Amino acid sequence: MSHIKVILFDLGKTLIYPVRPWDEIMPLADQAMRMDLERSGLFKTPPFTSMEFQAVLNRYYDQRSQDLVETSAFSVLNDYLESKGFTNITEIVIRSALSAMYKTTQRNWQIETDAIPTLEKLRSSGFQLGLLSNAADDLDVQQLVDNWNLRSFFDYILTSSQAGMRKPQARMFQMALEHFSISAALAAMIGDTLEADILGANQMGIYSIWITRRVVLPKEGELTIQPQAVIARLDQLPDLLEDLDKEK
Repeated sequence: MSHIKVILFDLGKTLIYPVRPWDEIMPLADQAMRMDLERSGLFKTPPFTSMEFQAVLNRYYDQRSQDLVETSAFSVLNDYLESKGFTNITEIVIRSALSAMYKTTQRNWQIETDAIPTLEKLRSSGFQLGLLSNAADDLDVQQLVDNWNLRSFFDYILTSSQAGMRKPQARMFQMALEHFSISAALAAMIGDTLEADILGANQMGIYSIWITRRVVLPKEGELTIQPQAVIARLDQLPDLLEDLDKEK
């Protein structure tokens, strides 16, 4: 077996992928959330107009991409409602509204056909598997994991919403290494995002594997973040790890 003992996976566009463009899905998700808030009985009309909260979320997304701090969609919605004068909103109401929004977005995700076979092969080969996902809502990720029957494959699942910081910041990687009680040299990270998955792994000394199936490839010479390995599909991962073992 390869000297690598633990493989850390990204989720979106690595194990699962969006079927339709998000600009088609988000208005539907926004509508579902506003309708859920209206059904709570606390508002005569929805507390904000169409896509108003999505604009707030987008500003949050822009900010977190700079400071890498993940304060969660729950906090963003709660703070936004308070800013509009609604100070008596319970956690149950906020959670229900977010669940309505994410229930819509979850339907847009599809699992890669080679995801389960690859995970099964890796587990049978003795690898331990972890999942590190940048996400504003932990429950959304946990539900996606269960929707696609992925939980049994992973010994550790961590979201940036739980950790409070996003990849490529070291915190999520360090928490994973501590969970598995291994050094960075014994771990590999596979993901689609150079700026989060690959850069974060490189900075930690974790073997970085870039999966390119769902990315727009840069022109030759424009790759500023260098992965240690590149694969186009998940089913190429076991052979890559076997080759690494031969090079050992």
